[in-house]
Parts: sequence; structure tokens; C-alpha cells
Amino acid sequence: MTLRDLADHLACRLEGDGDLSIARVASLETAGPGDVSFFSNPRYARALAATRASAVIAAEGVAVPDGVAALRTRDPYVAFARALALLHPQPAPLVGVHPTAVVEAGVVLGEDVSIGPYAWIGAGAVLGARTVVRAHATVGEGAVLGDDCLLHPHVSIRERVTLGHRVVVQDHAVVGSDGFGFAADASGAMLKIPQVGTVVVGDDVEIGASTAIDRPPIGATVIGRGTKIDNLVQVAHGVELGERVILVSQVGIAGSTTVGAGTVLAGQVGVAGHLTIGKGVRATAQTGIPNSLPDKAFVSGYPAIDNRDWLKSSAVFRTLPALRRQVADLQRRLATLEGASAAEGEAGEETDGTA
Repeated sequence: MTLRDLADHLACRLEGDGDLSIARVASLETAGPGDVSFFSNPRYARALAATRASAVIAAEGVAVPDGVAALRTRDPYVAFARALALLHPQPAPLVGVHPTAVVEAGVVLGEDVSIGPYAWIGAGAVLGARTVVRAHATVGEGAVLGDDCLLHPHVSIRERVTLGHRVVVQDHAVVGSDGFGFAADASGAMLKIPQVGTVVVGDDVEIGASTAIDRPPIGATVIGRGTKIDNLVQVAHGVELGERVILVSQVGIAGSTTVGAGTVLAGQVGVAGHLTIGKGVRATAQTGIPNSLPDKAFVSGYPAIDNRDWLKSSAVFRTLPALRRQVADLQRRLATLEGASAAEGEAGEETDGTA
């Protein structure tokens, strides 16, 4: 593909030789002739200055080295993603049902569905057009998958779960696992509460590897349209995620909590149950959230406090050992002064008594 064609596909403004041939996308450090790279983070300015790429996707005003063409755009990262899809297309799966797959009675398959080796599709399930079920993945009885879904190997979509269109589920994720629900009887024995609810996943959602999304005893766990969930995330029963929520690796959300649209929870954030997290909330890594939060809150630490207050507090944490030593020294000096003052007072009383 010529650089001019690539610029047209990406809706970028071209600076440089449009007749250059571009074969792949590469990092600034590893790129060579015939490669296009991208620049969006100032931390990589040194790598940009030294790159051997034929072209770089960059914002307006970013200086690129002499001899390197530029594809100018307001959002280099988005253009980079589109360039990857264009120049590195994934091989199309074979349409049809593999001979080793099991498709139970009453299953409805849309056009051009692909079901891989040793996959299992439960009775009454519905798979939309062009949906792909890779090797060893399972789709439970009565589950409904929309068009253009992709289930990677060993994914488990449990019974009666609903996925929207263009949902991607990475390896070993489970959607619709039983929620963690038990009740203690009079003897103290733990009685399992049947989890007979479901999970409803909206369009354009991606669910990361080894993530678990639980079903509730009644009702539904809901994942909003456009939400992106990283690997190793736990979404408990009855949780409702709004549209375009981002959950980074190892986030855990306890049961019956609502998370507003556009919220971003960074790695290892923990959210307690039965809370309401507002729209557009941001929580930095390892934040613990024990209480509800308003829209657009920006929090850190445990218990979660305003990020600016947390930054000020964390700056103080490093000085606490020295501060403790200073306080102890001041206490000793104060005790010495108080002792001296008391001694002077006693001496003055004795002098007054002998006058």
C-alpha cells in the first residue's frame, strides 16, 4: 500500500512522499524502511528523533526527523489502531461447524457462523451472523449471541446469557457464572442461594482473559454498550455497568453496585457492594472504594479520598519517620525545660521562705 493510500484510509493529512510503499506498522525503535510508526506520548520523543520509519503518525506540530514522512491527525492513537487493522488483518475463520464440535437440538445458527474444534453449543442457543466460537469454547442452553461476536478458546458463556453485537470474549473468561450467595441456617450451615438470574452484555463490549461476570439469584447483571473489561476482573452478581466503562486488570466490584457511564477504574481497584458510582468517575490503581461516589469524582487511596488530597497525603507519608523523630526530640526537650522550670520554682519558694 502506498503512503498516500494509507493516509486516505486513515483520514490523515500527508506530509512527505505519498508514493512510499508501506508494508507494516512497527514501534519507533524497531521500525525501518517500509514501516509506519506512531507518536503520541512525549516520553518517546528520543525514540521519535532516532526512528528509521518511513512515516510516523503524529499530531499537528510534532517535529519528525528529516526524511521521515508524517501522517497528521488529531488522535494518533486512534489512527494507529486503524492502521494495525488495515495492514495486519487477522485470518478469517473457516465458516461452518467443525466435525468435533457438538451442536445440540434447537440451536439457531446465523449466516457464516464458525464453530471450532471441540466447541459445545447448548440446546436452544442462538448465534448471530458471522459469530465465531473458537476451540473448546462453550455456549450454554438458551444463550443468545448477536452478530459478529468472537469467543476465544475455552470461553464459557453460561445458560440464558445474552450478548449483543460485536462482543469479544478473551480466553478462559466466564460470563454467567454463579454469584457468590449463601445463607446460614439455624445450625450455621451455609445454604447455597440458587443463582437463576442472567447476564446481559451490550453491543461492542470486550471482556478480557480469565474474567468472571456473575449472574444474580434474580434479575440480571448488566454490562453497558461499549464497555471494555481487562483481564482478571471480577464483576459480581447484580452489578450494573453503564456505557463505555473501563475496568483495568484485577478490578473487583462487589454485588449490586451500579457504575455510571464513562467511569474508569484502574488496576486492582476494589469497590464494595450496594454502592452507586457516578458517571465519569476515575479511580487510580489500588484504590479501595467503600462508599458511593458522585459524578466525575477523581479518587485514590483507601478509603478513597479526592485524588488531590491523596497526593498531598502521600507526600507526607515519606516524611513521617523523620517527623516522628523530631516530635520525640521536642518532647524530650520540652520535658527537660519543664523540669528545669519546676526546679527554679522550688528554689524560688525556698529563697522566699528564708528571707
